[in-house]
Amino acid sequence: MSLIQLQELSKLYGFGDATTLALDEIDLTIKKNEFVAVMGPSGSGKTTLMNIIGLLDRPTHGNYTLDGRSVARRRPSQQAKARRDRIGFVFQSYNLLPRLNVLDNVALPLAYKGMTPVRRQKRASDILEQVGMRDREYFMPHQLSGGQAQRAAIARALINKPSILIADEPTGNLDSTDSKVVMELLADIHRRGNTILLVTHNPELTRYANRVIYMYDGRLVGDESTAIGNMAKGARRIYYEKRKVTDDEITAGVSALLKDVPGKEMASGPKRRKPRRKKRSARKTRKTKSR
Repeated sequence: MSLIQLQELSKLYGFGDATTLALDEIDLTIKKNEFVAVMGPSGSGKTTLMNIIGLLDRPTHGNYTLDGRSVARRRPSQQAKARRDRIGFVFQSYNLLPRLNVLDNVALPLAYKGMTPVRRQKRASDILEQVGMRDREYFMPHQLSGGQAQRAAIARALINKPSILIADEPTGNLDSTDSKVVMELLADIHRRGNTILLVTHNPELTRYANRVIYMYDGRLVGDESTAIGNMAKGARRIYYEKRKVTDDEITAGVSALLKDVPGKEMASGPKRRKPRRKKRSARKTRKTKSR
């Protein structure tokens, strides 16, 4: 059964000549308990797509169906409730509040449900136990390593028992050891039945996914199913095989530059400096005046 379904989804920013097309008629279906990795260069629309799926933004055109119900045009309060109860977020920069300890950071989403402080802290402590952070629950965020901070952020994302977890570059600020710990934790969450959407530039992380989609200039340009543990073939081809740039691509790039910057001409060579006039010495000047 499909959990997420996007139909001809588009997102525009700006007006008139300043309009930017961030997403261009996206058609995408994601089933329950899939681990989907989203890859593409910077500016390809990955984060915009995740913001719309996570109900942080609205599409300009098209329809978004979540678990059989259309949510694209719901009122903001209805979207906020669905986001709170159904979707968890993990960001590259952790986004922990610096003045709260780890336990209070993780328990914070439960405050919006009206849960009592004692129950909030009990629930947060149990979640921290699952991510191996219970011994750090009274630490402040600045006392944590990058990997520990990200695990605390994952615990906060799981506190409301969401069915969907959106991780936007969760290992971008981590070294290889911490990255592996975080990805193994996400894999364990996936095995428990959650649907994971992972945005990444790292082709090695596609080993944890069973599906990889590729984006370019706001479009879906590839969709590949893969076995967990194997690197996706598309990721290997794009990132590990050198591709020669053709003359047509170079010409197209120059043409785009000239079109985008009208009236500008590319210099054919370095500018020549005008020769400086030699200054007459002060001694010669005094002799001339005395004569």
